[in-house]
Amino acid sequence: MTAVKFKRVEGNLDLPLPAYATHGAAGMDLRAFLPDGPVTFTHGQLAMISTGFHVELPPGTEMQVRPRSGLALKHGFLIPNAPGTVDEDYRGVVMIGLYYLGTEPFTIRHGDRIAQAVIADVRRYPTVEVAELSDTERGAGGFGSTGLK
Repeated sequence: MTAVKFKRVEGNLDLPLPAYATHGAAGMDLRAFLPDGPVTFTHGQLAMISTGFHVELPPGTEMQVRPRSGLALKHGFLIPNAPGTVDEDYRGVVMIGLYYLGTEPFTIRHGDRIAQAVIADVRRYPTVEVAELSDTERGAGGFGSTGLK
């Protein structure tokens, strides 16, 4: 089995490696690396939070960064570009954009689990320009075109 490789940023001496919380978890938890202290969010605030790690993904994969359901539903945190994509050739620090919708100030502390990462296979296809596309029942019907029920 090919491994996902993590390299600590300077000063990250204590955070555990990103890991799956349970045997059946699809995503591994990503934690906040906050060596300068906690960050307190107020309604509408957007901040980039470091995970404290660089990553090297196996060839043909991506890391999808997604919200943690508890942080999202219980406290009002979203990841605005979710799922965010970390490409296999990226070697920078993995950062998490957090947007806060809660009404009361909420503090994120060093080591808090702030997002989850799902490693997914990526397919790459050649592109071609054509004069026509095949017809389908849906056609060009867009947002909401198939209804709610």
